[in-house]
Amino acid sequence: MDAIKPLPHVSSFSASVFTFLDDRFRDAADLSQSSGLVSELETEISELNQRLAELNRQLESGLASYASFSDRIGGLLIGVNAKLADLSSSTSASDGGKEEETTEHVAGEELPSLAKEVAQVESVRAYAETALKLDTLVGDIEDAVMSSLNKNLRTSRSSGFEEVRLHAIKTLQKTEEILSLVAKRHPRWGRLVSAVDHRVDRALAMLRPQAIADYRALLTSLGWPPQLSNLTSSSLDSKSDDVQNPLFNMEGNLKSQYCGNFHALCSLQGLQLQRKSRQLGSHKGENVLFHQPLWAVEELVNPLIVASQRHFAKWSEKPEFIFALVYKITRDYVDSMDELLQPLVDKAKLAGYSCREEWVSAMVSSLSLYLVKEIFPTYVGQLNEPDLSSEAKVSLLHLIDLMISFDKRVQSLVSQSGILSLQEDGNLLRISSLSVFCDRPDWLDIWAEIELDERLVKLKAEMDNDRNWTVKVQDELISTSNIYRPPIVSSILLQHLSSIIERSKSVPAIYLRARFLRLAASPTIQKFLDSLLLRCQEAEGLTALTENNDLIKVSTSINAGHYIESVLEEWCEDVFFLEMGTGQDSSQEAPGLENFTEPSEGIFGEEFEKLEKFRQEWINKLSVVVLRGFDARTREYIKNRKQWQEKRDKEWTVSRALVGALDYLQGKTSIIEENLNKADFTATWRSLASEIDKLFFNSILMANVKFSDDGVERFREDMEVLYGVFRAWCVRPEGFFPKLSEGLTLLKMKEKQVKEGLSRGEKWLHENGVRHLNEAEAKKIAKSRVFSLV
Repeated sequence: MDAIKPLPHVSSFSASVFTFLDDRFRDAADLSQSSGLVSELETEISELNQRLAELNRQLESGLASYASFSDRIGGLLIGVNAKLADLSSSTSASDGGKEEETTEHVAGEELPSLAKEVAQVESVRAYAETALKLDTLVGDIEDAVMSSLNKNLRTSRSSGFEEVRLHAIKTLQKTEEILSLVAKRHPRWGRLVSAVDHRVDRALAMLRPQAIADYRALLTSLGWPPQLSNLTSSSLDSKSDDVQNPLFNMEGNLKSQYCGNFHALCSLQGLQLQRKSRQLGSHKGENVLFHQPLWAVEELVNPLIVASQRHFAKWSEKPEFIFALVYKITRDYVDSMDELLQPLVDKAKLAGYSCREEWVSAMVSSLSLYLVKEIFPTYVGQLNEPDLSSEAKVSLLHLIDLMISFDKRVQSLVSQSGILSLQEDGNLLRISSLSVFCDRPDWLDIWAEIELDERLVKLKAEMDNDRNWTVKVQDELISTSNIYRPPIVSSILLQHLSSIIERSKSVPAIYLRARFLRLAASPTIQKFLDSLLLRCQEAEGLTALTENNDLIKVSTSINAGHYIESVLEEWCEDVFFLEMGTGQDSSQEAPGLENFTEPSEGIFGEEFEKLEKFRQEWINKLSVVVLRGFDARTREYIKNRKQWQEKRDKEWTVSRALVGALDYLQGKTSIIEENLNKADFTATWRSLASEIDKLFFNSILMANVKFSDDGVERFREDMEVLYGVFRAWCVRPEGFFPKLSEGLTLLKMKEKQVKEGLSRGEKWLHENGVRHLNEAEAKKIAKSRVFSLV
């Protein structure tokens, strides 16, 4: 039987041994477990001996590998030295011409091969040193990871445990720096990098879960999450002054442990981001690197949300309480993110991360996940039930109103830091509850459909009110209102469109905003355009637009359409709409949007085309209607071919048969001028002048009529009166009657001048200002002239 060895003296015990014994033997009753402790220690010693033996074998293998590399390098160096010696001896033994010949031979053949061999030796040496260095670092990492998982070291919660993990992280960072340098400078060493990555990945696969588990356990010991049982619906909207925040209550060793764990998690995450950047950067570039939530902050949020869901279940029919609770939690603890945790993130050199932003983002993401799983399916399902359909629509719109309001409030919490640019879609997606539509665009379609139905019901009631078509818009803030003189119903439409556009701005993705506007705003514009077209068609069908009231009705509709067109054009110059046409946020990667394409001419491109087509069509009809009435009243005037050879009545400055037609023309154009906007009225009277010019030119000047001197004077006076009708809108109205004015120019010329001039052809016509008549038309007009014999 082996003699029992005496115990060592107490004074020789280290501090760690005292701590271990104090933990194991707190009172006399624990002495009964000493045999079990001995067995446990013997087992652990055996495992450590096995691990030590394995490490020794690895060390021997590494040394043998290094020795092999050294032998190979030594052999290469010996060969190089031998060749250098041969080169030296051959150089010294040569003379004269032989010396020159040997030098050329060495320079041409020996030196390049020698340089190549030296470079190979240097490359092998560098590879061997790098491989040995990486093998040593990875071995240290594996040892540190295994030590950090040692249950005795972990249960003692000694400073050695934290130091071991910190040493593992620092070694990982150093290894990553070397790998990045190798990947950049030596791309052919890919197998070495891949082998090291494989071993590092195995180490991280053990280190990260354990670090998270330790962090969770530490949060539990801190009393996180704080109690939510004392919350009431009345206290959700008020900020509590006595919020229990365990993060602010930490002291001494507990605070040091928490800060160490938080810093370790941040460092691990930063390391992983560096590795992903290196591994993916050479293949797909930086665009594939997505933003990862901050692990340490996520672990703070998850238990809070789990505790909150007990309240969510009671408020399924009162979602405003759910949003209020999430906002209250987010707001009450957001300050601790800046004051306590942000310095730790900065210390871990985790670039691009704001704890305030990550806290808000994690809370919003958790809420969005709950909405997707529990709230939206219930609300959408009720839409298919006939008895609940109308109430379900109201409930869904109310839910979306709550989401929009919630997003604005939490985004204000983030913007207070002055760091985040909320205009970037990636940031908006992470702090918007409306991001639920990114994965479920069919829910967005349902929202747009309900929004459209509600707007159309309200708009129809406004369009059916005749007073809204007679009262003009008087808004000094709208610069175009005075130009287009639109009815108030067009302003009502713009209010509805503005509301739809404002709601679409809350959607965090550009392609979804465009889709929402195409589904909700575009049909609203189309409905208004249909109403304009129907009013014009009714006026045309009843009286063929012969009555003044019908002209006013059509003019008002044109004004409304042109006003809407101009305002939409002004809106589309805004950055909000320009982004939709740049393709910045492609919908091709979004599920359920394969059949959705954005028109190249803009979000409202089709509506612009339809409004312009409507306006041009009915402007043309206005001029045609007036021309038709004018033509009917000038038939006797045109048929009287003899009047151009009779003596003119000096008491009349205009032909009697033309007076009624001119009065009709002036009356109708005045009605249109009073009611139609200036731009479209200008197009109307110019079109009308052009058609009258063609009418009189073809019916009189080209009708083989004979003009005497008095006839020419009468025709001139009649045309002057006709021009006078249009003189109110331009300085030289005859310029809009080119054929008539140039025909008169030819009629007023002397016989000799005309005959000699026409013999010279078109050149003479152009010299005399006749540019709209061809030579045949000029000759025909000249033949219609009857000159007196005097």
